[in-house]
Amino acid sequence: MGLVRALLSLIFLVAILGAGAAAGGWLWLTNEIQKDGPLVTDTVVTVAPGEGLYTVATRLEEENVILSSYAMRLAGRLQGVTTQIKTGEFEIAAGSSVQTVLDTLVEGKVILHRLTIPEGRTTAQALRIIEASEFLVGDMPSEPIPEGVLLPDTYLFARGTTRTALIDRMRAAQETLLDELWPERQEGIPIKTREEAIILASIVEKETGDPAERPEIAGLFTNRLNIGMPLQSDPTIIYGITKGEPLYNAKGERRTLYRSEIDRKTDWNTYQIPALPITPICNPGRDAIAAVLDPPETDYIFFVADGTGRHLFAKTLAEHNRNVAAYRRYERAEIARERSN
Repeated sequence: MGLVRALLSLIFLVAILGAGAAAGGWLWLTNEIQKDGPLVTDTVVTVAPGEGLYTVATRLEEENVILSSYAMRLAGRLQGVTTQIKTGEFEIAAGSSVQTVLDTLVEGKVILHRLTIPEGRTTAQALRIIEASEFLVGDMPSEPIPEGVLLPDTYLFARGTTRTALIDRMRAAQETLLDELWPERQEGIPIKTREEAIILASIVEKETGDPAERPEIAGLFTNRLNIGMPLQSDPTIIYGITKGEPLYNAKGERRTLYRSEIDRKTDWNTYQIPALPITPICNPGRDAIAAVLDPPETDYIFFVADGTGRHLFAKTLAEHNRNVAAYRRYERAEIARERSN
């Protein structure tokens, strides 16, 4: 009996010591992951695709972001999040504890970058912006992207997002917008399909440098389509020549259209064709699309640039001719001013 008592006492003692050691270890770990970290300034940490907790924790200790990679790995195992850290860029505040850093990586609070595709860019121009982004990854799509299918906007994304994924988002965004606007379109407008809406909106987008003019331009073009009058939009001529790239003379200077180009028939030249071009001439934004689907009522049929990025509108040819004469006077005055300087 004495031996049995001794063995039981020893087992009890070992259990007590083990429990004490476990409690001590738990207290150590709790303290280790909760105390302030060594960072003295906010910093950005990047987790690459395929990196696991062990690799990331080791690097963070080497970079003096955390005090103990062992504590982070142990905490990750005990909390069951070893395989749950996300990829991307994370902002870590100065003095962040191991637990705070681990929570940030697991919750996926990634830094978001911005990419703006302005209204009126051709698809080729938009794709060049996307390709040049240092925060996107992957190749550009191998299949051609049609003109006019991307919705211009400012897009937020995490570093490591693929270029094809962002392009897919832009295409989906336009579809979602059309799903919203098309059922509410004005009755009687000469636009029969969603594709025609984008074509006309692209012309409206390129015709004016002033967003406030989009409704007026849309209303004027609607009137022309209703009476079978050619749209006579200069940007459609340019698209038929250069696919929307600027025109240059032999000296490499920006130029306006030549008479021969206005007279040249292409699938886009709305001086020579009595209807819409066969494709859009750029990627129109939300306001231009909304304007052609719900144009304001107007009597305007004619318009001419006024030299400031806006236009002079007219209801009759006589009024339009006076506006054109006024613009010619403005042009001559500008040329004289430039020569005098």
